Amino acid sequence: MDTVTHTDTDGWHLTRGLDEFLTRAGAFLRSRPALHTVPLTVTETLRTRGRCVYGDQTPEFGVLERAGEVRAAFFHTPPHRLNITALTPEDADTLAARLAALGRRLPGVNAQCGTAAAFAEAWQRHTGTPVALRQRQRLYRLGILTAPGPVPPGGPRIAVESDREQLLRWREEFSESVGLGTVRDSAEWADARIDSGGITFWETPDGAPVAMAGTSPQVAGQVRVTPVYTPPRLRGRGFAGAATTEVSRAALAAGAEEVLLFTDLANPTSNGLYQRIGYRPVADFEVYDFTQDSEG
Repeated sequence: MDTVTHTDTDGWHLTRGLDEFLTRAGAFLRSRPALHTVPLTVTETLRTRGRCVYGDQTPEFGVLERAGEVRAAFFHTPPHRLNITALTPEDADTLAARLAALGRRLPGVNAQCGTAAAFAEAWQRHTGTPVALRQRQRLYRLGILTAPGPVPPGGPRIAVESDREQLLRWREEFSESVGLGTVRDSAEWADARIDSGGITFWETPDGAPVAMAGTSPQVAGQVRVTPVYTPPRLRGRGFAGAATTEVSRAALAAGAEEVLLFTDLANPTSNGLYQRIGYRPVADFEVYDFTQDSEG
């Protein structure tokens, strides 16, 4: 049964029910599909594939409503970090206080700059948990798609069931390379991407995969490119750029109005590559770890 909590004094509605959350927050999330690409994509995956894709712990959702208007929303799919839409510092403090009072354990937060910092500071103050900035990210939107340079030998191929072990291995390597550590849902992730045709390999002429690029399901007209990975020994040869160009082209051909992706701002190579393809900055985000929870 869905569990819903409502407190008039702070305006936050908390629920374990996806349908309840989407009824309240769906129009708000769709009103800004680029900035809300992550909650749109995650809730669509939960809606279509169920909780198994994000582990065996029950997700939690929240909606901030005042005067009949939705102002913000969050979701938390354990063991992943809390994801919040843009908040004022005051509302970030209120949410942190509410979740702390309920005894929630959070490994971290992912949100736009300002919101992430405000929530992390408030969480530390209300719980005593040390917080640490893990990563700064930039959200890009595709403008005019442009091949980044000479196309490397070979071509694209959509991953199929026989590629499952390759996907599992590369997903683990990708997660390690971006500092996510070992992920718990790699098998479910690979099955979901194979079922949806959501991963494209770039292959050499002899059929060897040398890079991959994926796309999220299209929701509210937006598609997000994720992940993009080339094994270290194969980098610098244009494979990632070719794969990203191909999945971006395919997303546009399938009717996407916005094609998006995130980069690590500490990686000038990837930021430069995506801008050469035609991606343009939208907003910056920050990822914080709450160290006691992530270690406990």
